[in-house]
Amino acid sequence: MKKIQQLLALMMLAFSANTFAAEGSGFSGVVASLSSAVDGFFNDYTGWFVSLIFKSVPIGGANFPIIVAWLLLAATIFTVYFGFVQFTRVGMSIDIVRGKYTDPNSKDDGEVSHFQALTTALSGTVGLGNIAGVGAALAIGGPGATFWMILCGLLGMASKFCECTLGVKYRTILPSGAVSGGPMYYLSRGFAEKGMGGLGKALAVGFALMCILGSFGGGNMFQANQAHAMLTYAFDVPSEYGVITGVVMAALVFSVIVGGMPSIASVTEKIVPWMAVLYVGMALVVIVANFEQIGAAFTAIFDGAFTGAGVVGGFIGALIQGLKRATFSNEAGVGSAAIAHSAVKTKEPVTEGLVSLLEPFIDTVVICTMTALVITIAGLNSAPFDGAGLTGVTLTAASFTETAEIFKYLLALAVIMFAFSTMISWSYYGLKAWTYLFGEGVTAELTFKIIFCFFVIVGATIQFGAVIDFSDAAIFAMSIFNIIGLYFLMPVVKQELASFVARVYSGEIKRFD
Repeated sequence: MKKIQQLLALMMLAFSANTFAAEGSGFSGVVASLSSAVDGFFNDYTGWFVSLIFKSVPIGGANFPIIVAWLLLAATIFTVYFGFVQFTRVGMSIDIVRGKYTDPNSKDDGEVSHFQALTTALSGTVGLGNIAGVGAALAIGGPGATFWMILCGLLGMASKFCECTLGVKYRTILPSGAVSGGPMYYLSRGFAEKGMGGLGKALAVGFALMCILGSFGGGNMFQANQAHAMLTYAFDVPSEYGVITGVVMAALVFSVIVGGMPSIASVTEKIVPWMAVLYVGMALVVIVANFEQIGAAFTAIFDGAFTGAGVVGGFIGALIQGLKRATFSNEAGVGSAAIAHSAVKTKEPVTEGLVSLLEPFIDTVVICTMTALVITIAGLNSAPFDGAGLTGVTLTAASFTETAEIFKYLLALAVIMFAFSTMISWSYYGLKAWTYLFGEGVTAELTFKIIFCFFVIVGATIQFGAVIDFSDAAIFAMSIFNIIGLYFLMPVVKQELASFVARVYSGEIKRFD
């Protein structure tokens, strides 16, 4: 407890110092010193946890994170177990999103529509990883990483289907009509049904703790930090003005999340389509402007997937970087999306599972692939990666601006939209984990929301390294608890799917055209 108090004190001091940073260069030094102290605290006391979660094994001259194998294996098992549901039922998934199986006069429990649940979950996954992460993958793994990224995204659709079906089936409907759901609930309740309540409760608590920590870091501070960094890159906003960016973003985030899931869903259903259209539109302009290079780009992607000439680890390097980027981007198997999808208005759990499987396709197969094509066409990642030069967001930004300088500013707008949407979604994920541990109620919810918005300001203000590493580790630690539960509960999902499909074909479940 004493160490936690010391950490909070350091953060408060760092924030206070930065609010006056513009008044004198001496304060910038204070901010840097305190930032280093906080980062050192996390490095000293949580470094072992980060190393454990992201432990890698050498394969073909490259390092393969075990956590990626854990997620990929689960996605493959679920794909086979559910009869390749992401391919055989995709038409039904689209029809559900369009409302073809929703009675307009029904009074189903829930807070949001299928489309709103989908956009809320997408806003948590379609983010900076699609811009910076793909750039890092191609800088290290070459164009061939794109092929494996697409394959992993397609497999991950089955993981999303499984976890989001369970999220709805075991959710809690509060007296107010609000919904609490996600892995915390299906782990505890689903295992209790099987006579393993103690194990289920332990897994649920572990998941909730990791979810809260991940929401403060990767779902919050990192997003605010990168949003301000992009403002500095594109518009020359002084880096020491991060506190202003933080306060503005915190105010915007609070104005949305204070209204709960209906408010969040109302915003995401508007912002997600627009930010996707903006980003994909930019990518299409680059691709069309360089039409003659499309064939060569696809050749580089397919050749690099199996040969990987000139990149770290060759074929293995392309394989690992593609799988890593896809699993880190779409979060299939992590369990976060199940929290958002649990709030849907439906009495058929599997309908939301079918809706959710579209997420990895949109996030990874479409948006990440667009980024990869832009980078491959620009050719800025063609040299062997040596740890220097362009990588991550700088590689992606430079690749876009090869076609037109204006893309630098449009990309900055996209980054800010991605960051904002990710923060409001992860605030909901963290809130539901918080209330699972500390109880439902206005006071508990408001406390979390205020703390969350404070960390928005902290993230935009201070440069963190080990803090973000820890929060990323926490997010992927969620998958350990979640996937164990999915293996035990996947027969429940299979029964739900078979029952729903049979009733659709028999006409018991009507289609509304």
